Amino acid sequence: MPRRTLPGLLATTAVLAAPVAAGAAPYQHATQPTARGDGGAAATVDSVATTAATDALRAGGNAVDAAIAAAAVLGVTEPFSAGIGGGGFMLIRKPNGKVTTIDSREKSPAAMTEESFRENGVPLPFTAARYSGLSAGVPGTVAGWDRALRKYGTWSLRRALRRGARVARKGFVIDRTFNEQAQDNAAYFNDIRSSKRLYLEDGTARDIGTVQRNPGMARAYRRISRRGADGFYRGPLATALARAAQQPPLTPDPDHVWRPGLITTDDLRAYTAPERAPTRVEYRGLDVYGMGPPSSGGSTVGEALNILEEAPGWETLSTTQRYHWFLEASRFAFADRGAFLGDPAFSDIPLAGLLSQGYAAARAALIAQSPLAQPGAVSPGEPEGGPLRSTTHLTVADADGMVVAYTFTIESTGGNGIVVPGWGFLLNNELTDFDYGLPKEHPNSAGPGKRPRSSIAPTIVQRDGAPVLALGSPGGSTIITTVLQILLERFDLGKSLPQAIAAPRAAQRNGATTQAEPAFIASAEGQALVSDFGHEFVTPTLTPPANGEIGAATGIEFRRRGRLLAAAEPTRRGGGSAQVVSP
Repeated sequence: MPRRTLPGLLATTAVLAAPVAAGAAPYQHATQPTARGDGGAAATVDSVATTAATDALRAGGNAVDAAIAAAAVLGVTEPFSAGIGGGGFMLIRKPNGKVTTIDSREKSPAAMTEESFRENGVPLPFTAARYSGLSAGVPGTVAGWDRALRKYGTWSLRRALRRGARVARKGFVIDRTFNEQAQDNAAYFNDIRSSKRLYLEDGTARDIGTVQRNPGMARAYRRISRRGADGFYRGPLATALARAAQQPPLTPDPDHVWRPGLITTDDLRAYTAPERAPTRVEYRGLDVYGMGPPSSGGSTVGEALNILEEAPGWETLSTTQRYHWFLEASRFAFADRGAFLGDPAFSDIPLAGLLSQGYAAARAALIAQSPLAQPGAVSPGEPEGGPLRSTTHLTVADADGMVVAYTFTIESTGGNGIVVPGWGFLLNNELTDFDYGLPKEHPNSAGPGKRPRSSIAPTIVQRDGAPVLALGSPGGSTIITTVLQILLERFDLGKSLPQAIAAPRAAQRNGATTQAEPAFIASAEGQALVSDFGHEFVTPTLTPPANGEIGAATGIEFRRRGRLLAAAEPTRRGGGSAQVVSP
């Protein structure tokens, strides 16, 4: 995730990027991985956004108000990871201890079929599908913000978007991560007039140290502020969005084929962000709440936790043995994820069966019968019961016990590469999350009006109705393993929350090899997992995750007498920002 800086004393200008003015005092992101205090707390990947959240809490806003204020800033400073052109999942703990969720996952257009991502009967390669209008789902972020504020917040959209609009108008200083992420997309941004104009200079990413402004995004926020969610889903912004997807605004000499998309203004008008019941499992005396379908996060984390609880002689196991069980529980849970998870409006998801302790016992028995790692992918099981990639995550808590764990995204870093002309935001490529090589009977096959399966896993942990921990992470399907490992590190391996977030990570997703960070592979436990248990590790090289990193988590832990511990990554993705209202 990009690290951002915000100029505080720069004059407004129509130029999109310019050298930092002499004598100016631009905001410089300061990594602050932990903060302790009370009165409320927030943790995000960017200190501009974290400050927006804590300022909102100080101004009397609750956790929902603060979360959306921070998210609006992240839509500007983290444009390649999240924004109003995408969607997400918000987990909310109300002050009375009840937990609910808001699903703002993108939906496929009404014209999409299982054949839309195929040509001559053959599925499109990922890159060809991604960089196109075809990959864009109907964005849900604004509808999710609107629903959350109307039902659980105290602020209007106008007030919640104010800081984000200001950051878009004044701009921020481009740092190395922002520069590199723009450059990674430069070959495709260079094909799109609006993307090229906003993010490139002479065909390459704008220089580190220049100021990135986004007047189009400021304009979009102003329109939404005046007209509410209808300002996004109806009128000129909606028309421009649909046109950009249907007819990508190509330069005269594009270097790639850009396939037209299917989003219409009717699709935008029809979008809703439903409230859904969370998943819940009991784990070692804790209640662990997560996001249900169409996200696979809550069910896969929950199933893996249930499997760990069935591990024989857990209290006597060494750290290495517990890591072995973590990896194998992930493997078996991912096998079930791939077979059974999708949009609950289109398929019966056996959620109750997947999260039953009896089913976990059967899966754990398969792990226990072999002392070594499975040599490759395992088959899904037979749960009973009916239905019950680059990204950013933020965590906010207020003084009254309301907690928000919110992950939102535009999918791959840079989305589908298309900035909506005149409005300054990138469209998502979320529809590539469909398993579009599989038949329409599969729960995650492409089809009209469907929400593709997600891995997003915002998580809230309680004990006897009181909050204990809230956390989440970006990282595509490694979101699930990141959240699961942090819970393992915190509650089973005796680490503090900052230590659990900083710990080296591994991600087994039902494959012959396990992705792991170099520090995990080099550790004594990593070496023993190879020599004694037969695990095979590889270092991540693609995005997400990038540069050998897995995830970029934030969390808040709740302590006695109202004390809070906010934590973010100390080094991953440049280091995050944790703040409290009263240190």
